Amino acid sequence: MADEALSRAGLHFDEINKIRVLEPEVAQQTQELKEECREFVEKIGDFQKIVGTFIEVVDNVSKEVEKEKMKAIGSRNLLKSIAKQREAQQQQLHALITEKKMQLERLRIQHDALKKTEDDQKEFIEQFLLQK
Repeated sequence: MADEALSRAGLHFDEINKIRVLEPEVAQQTQELKEECREFVEKIGDFQKIVGTFIEVVDNVSKEVEKEKMKAIGSRNLLKSIAKQREAQQQQLHALITEKKMQLERLRIQHDALKKTEDDQKEFIEQFLLQK
């Protein structure tokens, strides 16, 4: 009966016979909720640490990717430059070949002319020697 009078007044006894304002079931549920909230907050903290680590790793990977990308762009530009240099060198060599062919033709013509002159001179000498 005393329990009923206290219950009507909003007072209750817990398992260790302390007077409480809340009902024992509500107090227990509140304590469980408090514990679940604490665990949830711990899990959120752990999750934030994991996410922070993940973000650091992704940032580092993105920096490495950016470095490699810049290296690849530099290499591509270098290859283009080398190709242009090779093309220019090839044009120079073609021009040199053309020049050397022209020089060869000129020397061949000069050689033929000198040979003809030599033949003419030999013929002249033979005719001169025969006249004596």
